[in-house]
Amino acid sequence: MAEDLALDLQELRQLGSIAKRPRVISLISSEISHLEKLSKEHVSDPHATSTPIQTPISSGVKLPSSLAINYVTLGSFSWDQDNDKVKIYVSLEGVGREKIESEFQAMSFDVKFHDVQGKNYRCAIPKLNKEIVPEKCLVVVKPKRVIITLFKASKGNWLDIHFKDDKLKPNLDEKRDPMAGIMDLMKNMYDDGDEDMKRTIAKAWTDARSGNAADPLKGYR
Repeated sequence: MAEDLALDLQELRQLGSIAKRPRVISLISSEISHLEKLSKEHVSDPHATSTPIQTPISSGVKLPSSLAINYVTLGSFSWDQDNDKVKIYVSLEGVGREKIESEFQAMSFDVKFHDVQGKNYRCAIPKLNKEIVPEKCLVVVKPKRVIITLFKASKGNWLDIHFKDDKLKPNLDEKRDPMAGIMDLMKNMYDDGDEDMKRTIAKAWTDARSGNAADPLKGYR
């Protein structure tokens, strides 16, 4: 009995290492757990006879940590907002509610969709524009799309859903040389500008350094 259980466990673990489908992996994982339990019972009481019990199939997706899962990134989506929340609309058909794995944090979210027509999908933003309330956020499945609702930690309008550094915001350090702050601003504008902007700023920068222009921003403000 013990030898048979050991051989069965070994073969199931081999099958688990090559299985791809989440449902198949879940079934194999459940059966491995069942046989491990029988094996422990047999070791504690080798004379006892156990009747196999059908293990119910888990409604969630439980994947062995040793198996790597490949995801298709859903980078294209639409979104809108009101004063209290942001809604993200993902076009995706055939999503099962029981096969969604979601994680919401104060400045990010990560939603995974398993076994959607044979593929795994993922929609995530690692750094949002502003903070959200993780415990209130939710995922709603529609026939042809999925709606991810993010509740804002503070009411107001978001200029973008992604976090962006405000490069053009001047440094307000009173002890700093005002001209140094202007030159930093020009540098940021130069880095982000088109060719015409770069030529204009380069000329203004040169004039300012040579003393030909008192105001380096004059002419394109």
